[in-house]
Amino acid sequence: MNWIRGLTLVFVAVLFVDSDRAASVDIRLGTILPSGTPQHKLLLELNERWRKDSAGGVKLTVFPDGRLGDEAEMVGKIRTRQINAGLFSAVGLSEIDSGVTGLQVMPMMFRSWDEVDYVRDKMRPMLESRLRAKGCVVLFWADAGWVRFFSKMPAVTPDDFRKTKLFAWEGNDSQIELMRSLGFQPVPSAATDVVLGLSTNRFNAVPLPPLVALAIQMQKHAPHMLELNWTPIVGAAIIRADVWEKIPPTDRATLQAAADITGGKFRKVGRGDNDDAITAMRKSGLQAHPLKVEDEKEWQTLAAELRPKVRGRLVPPDIFDGVEKHLRDFRVETTITDERGPERGKVDLPHFKPPISTEALQLALVLAALVLIPTAEFLLRTYMTRTAKKPDRDIE
Repeated sequence: MNWIRGLTLVFVAVLFVDSDRAASVDIRLGTILPSGTPQHKLLLELNERWRKDSAGGVKLTVFPDGRLGDEAEMVGKIRTRQINAGLFSAVGLSEIDSGVTGLQVMPMMFRSWDEVDYVRDKMRPMLESRLRAKGCVVLFWADAGWVRFFSKMPAVTPDDFRKTKLFAWEGNDSQIELMRSLGFQPVPSAATDVVLGLSTNRFNAVPLPPLVALAIQMQKHAPHMLELNWTPIVGAAIIRADVWEKIPPTDRATLQAAADITGGKFRKVGRGDNDDAITAMRKSGLQAHPLKVEDEKEWQTLAAELRPKVRGRLVPPDIFDGVEKHLRDFRVETTITDERGPERGKVDLPHFKPPISTEALQLALVLAALVLIPTAEFLLRTYMTRTAKKPDRDIE
């Protein structure tokens, strides 16, 4: 009878091993990415990869097009367990933890994608640790191009934009009043009214990324674009930590590696698509206006004056200082290794300066507020409602 007992023990052992692997984990991911886009297809490919690597134990279901609401609403749904994952811009991620703002809410801080990549890689452990402390695991990081300013007439300097009727997100009364006090002409409107407002001359200038501009045929409504990279649009895919930990550790490592590869593809596609969007719009009427040296200095001065005020107000001090340090390190390294000379790596990031003029600071804050908060959601879905900013909250 010992052989029967032995077979029984083997059967029980196998049963327990198989049950651990067979415990299916359904991941429900919400995003405002439009369905059918290259990025959406990458998420579907990730699902197939995960199903194969987990022997069918992990299933990723994607809810695109903002079907579950805007980013803030989807973060709320993650908290209430209606979904358990999301692909969000910095706007959505900051509903969980404000640290990620250091990669976006710092106008003209970054000069190139090389700088963005370097700083993100250096800051990644800290940012992921902060999100983990709030109950979320980062699956991969992504970005989606630079914010540009579009207008019906040529506009290059801040004074030029004072002469335009600027699209402004309705509901932000304090911003609108400030813009008016500085001589701007803000026109409060809903996101869904962008094309209509341009067509009826309700407003004639809008900030948004080129990919969205192409989607709504901006070259037909506001055919002038300022060649100014105001700020990169960044984001990440996250999942509830308690759901992620239901996956066996060996599988998690494999799935994480696949997710990292997907993130790299996201960044490559996003950057290329925005460049292609500009090219396509130029072929059909878009006029791109490069900055003259003196105009660029004016924008750089405004951005530099704004940064010390951003520290601690919009970006946590430790994150701000980390971004600044890593940028300095990168530029020093670039100076040493670049055979073209030291200017490309010149370090000119300012630390704290004496008080600046009130008008200069207010102007910079207006431009930052106009672009940074709404644009990230505008990138992925043109037609959506504006949501109010909420304080950081744990994913419970």
